[in-house]
Amino acid sequence: MAASMQKISSHICQLCKRRYLTFSYKRSSSNSKSKPWKSVVGLEIHAQINTESKLFSGAENKFGGPTNTQVSLFDAAFPGTLPVLNKGCVEAGVLTALALRCTVNKVSKFDRKHYFYADLPAGYQITQQRQPLAVKGHVDYCISDKNSFETKTANITQIQLEQDSGKSLHDEKDRISLIDLNRCGTGLMEIVTEPDFSDGTDASAFVKELQKILQTIQTCDCKMEEGSLRVDANISVHKSGEPLGIRTEVKNLNSIKSVSKAISFENETRSFDNEIDETVPMRDKEVKTDYRFMPEPNLPPLHLFDSESVKTVSSKMSVINIDDIQQKLPPLPEDTRKRLEQQYSLKRRDVAVLVDNSGLVDYFEDVMRLSPTTSAKLVSNFIINQLLGVLNDRKLTIYKCPVKTEDFGKLIDLLHTEEISYSTSCKVLDEMFEHPNIAPEDIVDQKDWRQISDTQVLTNICEKVLEEHPKLISKYRKGKLKYLHTLVNKAVIDSNNKANPRILKQIMEDLLDNK
Repeated sequence: MAASMQKISSHICQLCKRRYLTFSYKRSSSNSKSKPWKSVVGLEIHAQINTESKLFSGAENKFGGPTNTQVSLFDAAFPGTLPVLNKGCVEAGVLTALALRCTVNKVSKFDRKHYFYADLPAGYQITQQRQPLAVKGHVDYCISDKNSFETKTANITQIQLEQDSGKSLHDEKDRISLIDLNRCGTGLMEIVTEPDFSDGTDASAFVKELQKILQTIQTCDCKMEEGSLRVDANISVHKSGEPLGIRTEVKNLNSIKSVSKAISFENETRSFDNEIDETVPMRDKEVKTDYRFMPEPNLPPLHLFDSESVKTVSSKMSVINIDDIQQKLPPLPEDTRKRLEQQYSLKRRDVAVLVDNSGLVDYFEDVMRLSPTTSAKLVSNFIINQLLGVLNDRKLTIYKCPVKTEDFGKLIDLLHTEEISYSTSCKVLDEMFEHPNIAPEDIVDQKDWRQISDTQVLTNICEKVLEEHPKLISKYRKGKLKYLHTLVNKAVIDSNNKANPRILKQIMEDLLDNK
């Protein structure tokens, strides 16, 4: 053990009224300094189901409506009202479970989870704590930066259907709180992962992949800024070979960046302070709240069927067939990555960028369809390294790109056939954004940007440069090969930056070797 627990003290924060624990430690060996802290992170993701009405009522399910205008009597917990399960929410939950490679339970049950907040009128939430809709899934996701690329797998513990709460609006100046119940009763899918993540970057990459999956199957719009996808992170730190530390929960993270930053921050605050022999304060999440779970008495068990068992059902009007939903499952992001790799022989890193950016795969494949002889690698590289940059500079999405895919393919053809240089192609792309109705070849001709590839013309340019710089020739022949690039650059300048650099370099080398 790196350290043994010496003292536990606690205090109440006067601002948030949470109880905080402070742990004091005494070092037991000098080896503790050499062991780095490791973090273990599990996630609970709440995804609002993309249906027109709520989970147990017919009230409208729409973001941004006037305050308290989308509230049914059941949502407001009027006595005598009963829940009616929305079939569309269940189908969305099953589709999500299949997309996350979960096992769908043919029988699941609803529970009441009791807690008392002003934005939860009933005093309990209907959820599926003990017998959820689906269990044991997994998701493959990618982590990449400039220097590395890695594919990892996260395991899904369970997916459960439940109600969302309302929204509390706090006015600190006037010291009042207002309640908007428009969100109350909205269908949620709570997706619980195993503690498979090691840091904020890891966890945020998974959330980004989950976001793409849910958007692909259209069960959640995943607009985190609107609260339709919210993340709770459970974080614990420890040293290798030692038990996990106190678990901390960070709730309601509503952006990919905040997921990464919050987890990284929580990890940093748990570093052992060698100066004072204490950890910093930690919120106590080890004490379980008693939610007094009980079976929901107003909802029977939810029964699902497959193609075989559905034959035993007399009335199929309200039946949900898992196999039928499986047939509706579209290609998922990972499926698209693998297909692009195989079909176009693209690198995994490039494929990941195309898939990660909404609409980019369609743009890429439309270019390839209209220009089938074009180099797929060149198209993808130019989209990633140039087109995305121009779009970002102009604050545009690919859906608002003024450059038609047909014209983009023609631009790539000009580059591939060496009619223009790479630097010129970037200038042409800028012109295409400014003048989208002018074809790229016309822009090149108007600007006189065509590349010189005629060997005789380039030979004359190189000979002139060599005649003017005999000292550089002498240095090159003494083994200073860097002066080849100096001579080539001077030749490019003499050609008004229109010389084909590949051919020019070859001619210059031949002349130097034979002169």
